[in-house]
Amino acid sequence: METPLQVTFRNIGPSEAIEAKIRERAVRLEHHFDRIVGCRVVVEELHQHHRKGNHFQVRVDVTVAGAEIVANREPDAHHSYTDVYTAIRDAFDSIDRQLIEHARRRDQLARSRIA
Repeated sequence: METPLQVTFRNIGPSEAIEAKIRERAVRLEHHFDRIVGCRVVVEELHQHHRKGNHFQVRVDVTVAGAEIVANREPDAHHSYTDVYTAIRDAFDSIDRQLIEHARRRDQLARSRIA
């Protein structure tokens, strides 16, 4: 990564454990796609429910040469992220799939230019 990873916490205190998990997943992204320019992650606690638990939203924004790829994992009517680590996992899984697809499209375009 050309620029350092940026991790922001909203409505939740900073957590070394959460940040360590995010850093671990960001390093893994570079194994799939080596042209990552930057990565920004926002972890936000949306509500504080005494009976139903807290709900988390995780947004991963990855900048690559010529594109910006975003994964946003937020609670909805059918699925609620009450575990911040599950929201992190799902957001990074989504961004990983998107990076693989971006690389595939980039490679197809390069091959079509050569042919």
